[in-house]
Amino acid sequence: MAESFAFEIAGKVLEKLGSAAYETISLAWGVREEFEKLKLTLAAIRAVVLDAEQQRARSLELSLWLQRFKDACYHVEDLIDEFEIEALRRQVLKRGSTGRKVRHFFSGSNPLAFRFRMGYKIKKANEMLKEIAAEKAKFHLTEKHETNVIHRERETYSFVKTSSVIGRDEAKQHLINLLMNPTDGEDIPVLPIVGIGGIGKTTLAQLVFNEESVKSHFELRIWVCVTEDFDIKQLMIKIIKSATGMNCKDMNKEELHKVLQDCLNGKRFFMVLDDVWNEDKKKWSELKDLLCGGAQGSKIIVTTRIRKVATITGTIPPYDLEHLSYENCLSLFLKLAFKEGEEKQHDNLVRIGEGIVQKCKGVALAVKTLGSLLCSTRVQHDWELVRDSELWKLKQEENDILPALKLSYDHLPWYLKQCFAFCSVFPKDFEFSHLLLISLWMANGFLQSPYENEEPEDIGNRYMQELLSRSFFQQVDDDLLFPTLKMHDLVHDLALSVAQNEVNSCNHYSTGNVRHLWFDLSKQDASQLPNNLRCLQSLFLLNEDGKADSESLVAEVISRSKHLRVLHLANCSLEQLPNNIRYLKQLRCLNLGNNGNIKRLANSICNLQSLQTLSLGGCWGIEELPKDIRYLISLRSLMTRLQENRISCLTSLRTLIFSECENLEKLFEDIQNLTALRELFIVECNNLVSLPQGLNYLTALEILVIFNCEKLDLTMEELELEKKEDGSLRKLAIGGVPKLESLPQWILLGSAKTLQHLWIGELENLSTLPTWFQHLTSLQTLEIDDC
Repeated sequence: MAESFAFEIAGKVLEKLGSAAYETISLAWGVREEFEKLKLTLAAIRAVVLDAEQQRARSLELSLWLQRFKDACYHVEDLIDEFEIEALRRQVLKRGSTGRKVRHFFSGSNPLAFRFRMGYKIKKANEMLKEIAAEKAKFHLTEKHETNVIHRERETYSFVKTSSVIGRDEAKQHLINLLMNPTDGEDIPVLPIVGIGGIGKTTLAQLVFNEESVKSHFELRIWVCVTEDFDIKQLMIKIIKSATGMNCKDMNKEELHKVLQDCLNGKRFFMVLDDVWNEDKKKWSELKDLLCGGAQGSKIIVTTRIRKVATITGTIPPYDLEHLSYENCLSLFLKLAFKEGEEKQHDNLVRIGEGIVQKCKGVALAVKTLGSLLCSTRVQHDWELVRDSELWKLKQEENDILPALKLSYDHLPWYLKQCFAFCSVFPKDFEFSHLLLISLWMANGFLQSPYENEEPEDIGNRYMQELLSRSFFQQVDDDLLFPTLKMHDLVHDLALSVAQNEVNSCNHYSTGNVRHLWFDLSKQDASQLPNNLRCLQSLFLLNEDGKADSESLVAEVISRSKHLRVLHLANCSLEQLPNNIRYLKQLRCLNLGNNGNIKRLANSICNLQSLQTLSLGGCWGIEELPKDIRYLISLRSLMTRLQENRISCLTSLRTLIFSECENLEKLFEDIQNLTALRELFIVECNNLVSLPQGLNYLTALEILVIFNCEKLDLTMEELELEKKEDGSLRKLAIGGVPKLESLPQWILLGSAKTLQHLWIGELENLSTLPTWFQHLTSLQTLEIDDC
């Protein structure tokens, strides 16, 4: 099931080459003609890659050809990155106030040498791609676009053996009650059932459909398994056939409409539209208009994996189908794995089965898959093998759990597939914030947009919301402002199955060119580090117990990995960074969180002009920021315990986090220089007394979080900001500020029309909400805790 990602990576490289920024670069360096050749050859090969993906399982030679093309795409991406790095280096040289000193700090090749060297590299890349393009002819591949990829069709029907269903009685009764409730108005009520693939949405709909009370309440019951392309004509044919048994394949739309109206006219009907993927509201509206001939009290149930579909179709809040309880899963597993009563003769297998059921995490189809897999064997070793193996490594039939989940993956647009697969680098049950995930996607260049000026953070948020909507992510908490996310274990298995050639994690080892590596020194020995790291792009290294020599290991990895984009060294027991980190010109994300023994960062870190994210949270011992930090001209996110005026030079910052700043009494006055700042977090700063007047001038600020600052006075006169119409604040969270007795009016000034989400918590002296709350015309959510 492993994916090559050649189509996705080629698309990403083509978007870069086609952007206005690279058009300018190619003209400036005189390489436009070579860039155009690259684009044409890449596009020609990419056009047949989807066909190659579908056929590669039957041909080792084709599989190797795809691997060569993918590696070539990564090589081209590294190559065009060099132009971007050189452009950043030259920006710094221009900006430097002491020219000779700056030029010495950023010593590098002269422009002529750079042009000659890069011209040669592009020429070699073109030759390599031409060879790959020439070889594609022997495979007889056809051009396919993403929209005409053939997905596996899934056909469902209304019948279910009620005795084989366990644990859905409460959900069934809830839906029956909703169906029986009388409704007003002409609009047909539509109830969406939403949940991850394999959780039992279709089974629940079948239970309801076949309930005797439902049969007697509705004159007509219709079951339709919806095709992936949501073809209106085909849906009309299916509806008529389910309702009357008529086969109307030869009719045109007009004729079908007349038959459908005659079929529904004046009848109270119940319709199930099972497995809906359509996200086009116009198509849904067209279908629903065709169903308006039924009597009052008609109802529709839609089952879907996608929350956006539920939003489009539903007139009733969606029913989120819960996972089965462990007890129900175990009952179902024993029912499938043994004949009735046989389990009493195999206590040893039942104990192993209890561990197997835990792997399924409440997903009924996973329980069925593994129970059915073991029904024919009573050999203890076979059962232990299933218990101890990753699910994606076990044999799967077409209708088993991973193929069912793979269907959701196949429906993802190409730009989301790599983002999802990348998340397999995390261990199971790993919880992550949107800030962390988006910074990692951004560092790896996964964020693509059709709009030239769209901020990468906005693209990342859009991607994250889409994956959440499609049940690839789960929300761990109820935090509306800043939710914590994780992946269901089975979804994680799916991610590993498609990314197995790209990722080394704590429970999976790739034999290919590993590009993303999670390595925990408390669980793995340093000798287990993969040999081939030349293609490594992301390293997550952990060493919480401090047993291993992290610094020498990091230095070794850097020496073998010239293309690192992510270096995540949180909880690594580091005292200093290795000197060779300055050679990581493509490094975009550096996380040093919770390395309390680091006292200072070497100034050479400021040589990393591509660096976008720097996290120093929990670095208790750090005394100062590097003196040349102003040269980090790409830095978009900074988390620190230090308040220094040097930060005001980082004019590319979008996110600034002050966390656990013990000595911080006031923020730097020049904060208004951060004109691009969109998110400001001030957390656990117990000696902070006031906020600066410069906050008034952060017109791009969208998110402000102030939490656990016990001495902070937000009602001081200097915070009475000037009234302005161009405010942009969308989210505000204030909590743990005991001096606050009433919310200050500066929240309203400039943000009355933009503030959408407001959280207030742990404000023990806050008595009432101010009258000006009524002027917050855009407010969508207001959450008040412990006030």
